Amino acid sequence: MKLFEYEAKEILSKYGIPTPLGELITSPKQVRETTERIKGPVVVKAQIPVAGRGKAGGILFASSPVEAELLSSKLLGSRIKGIKVQSVLVEEKLSIRKELYFSITVDRSKHSYVAIAASEGGMEIEEIAAATPEKIIKVLVDPFYGLRSYHARQIAKKLGYAGSQMRELVTIFLKLYRVAMDCDAELCEMNPIVETSEGKFVAADARLIIDDNALYRQSDFKKRLTKIDGDKLTSQELEAQKSGLAYVKLDGNIGVIGNGAGLVMATLDAIKLYGGNPANFLDVGGGASSNKIATALNLVLSDHRVDVVFINILGGITRCDEVAKGILEAKSQIGFAQPMVIRLVGTNEEKGRRILTDAGIHVLDRMEEAAEKAVGIAKVGG
Repeated sequence: MKLFEYEAKEILSKYGIPTPLGELITSPKQVRETTERIKGPVVVKAQIPVAGRGKAGGILFASSPVEAELLSSKLLGSRIKGIKVQSVLVEEKLSIRKELYFSITVDRSKHSYVAIAASEGGMEIEEIAAATPEKIIKVLVDPFYGLRSYHARQIAKKLGYAGSQMRELVTIFLKLYRVAMDCDAELCEMNPIVETSEGKFVAADARLIIDDNALYRQSDFKKRLTKIDGDKLTSQELEAQKSGLAYVKLDGNIGVIGNGAGLVMATLDAIKLYGGNPANFLDVGGGASSNKIATALNLVLSDHRVDVVFINILGGITRCDEVAKGILEAKSQIGFAQPMVIRLVGTNEEKGRRILTDAGIHVLDRMEEAAEKAVGIAKVGG
């Protein structure tokens, strides 16, 4: 989950990391009023969850309230990198002596977090590495011990700081690491963190990307996902989020339910191979209960375009008998008329097959056979 800049800065501020004076705005008139309160030049920044806004024209500078209002009217409602700008962040323009880079991210090859710093900021780290690799500082962070004070001092010293400035940077680096750990971040970045003309350090820009797999323990971010993305998602996708299902609406007429993203993707491929069009991607995950299967089936059938449902289960920690019970539970709840094609293999397979067979529902062994049958049914409209 990618947070907006203003959200990332709100979190950084709570941890005591200095950020510029500013306000989130949704109308040009508010921009003018905020600029008057700031009493000086401002930066008007489009709030979109992507990097590289500056190059795309999403960060503009204004020297007066009137100019800030004019620039914001151009940004609000426009599209940058294909995303509509619905709000802007208006901040004081800092007096900058030097721009630095600092982030905490994951080095998957080392199975570790890594602190990355550079004596040049304001660009993407890949550009800094390509142009001046000698300016990149990397410190692997042992997951048991975390980022320690001596690590932070080592980084600040390599950036060319000593004395009180080094101590200030050390404090900020350690606080950013705490943000990353507390938020289950894949990336926590200050780019740039600037040294002002007064010799102080301020996070002029910030990015925070939360690991989606950790949302179950990040309740605030999980609520935010539905709130912020609600206008971008279909009713089925919103319901799937609330139910803990991975669902993406597609444009076909064959509903798909599977367990495991890889298996669901293979199911979509098999449907396309036989000339069909899937209506959705739906992964119930591992160990799905009968209730979750019933919820998934109800969700797929809420799409009026679905003529047939293809359920493809390869039972490991997911029990085939629980899947069968969920199918019958959904059938009794909503009494749907759409046909189902079911492939059921794995844990408690015989028990699951027996439950469905006793209810008059046929079960197949092979995914290819099931996909071909589903496509055949869909082609005659169910």
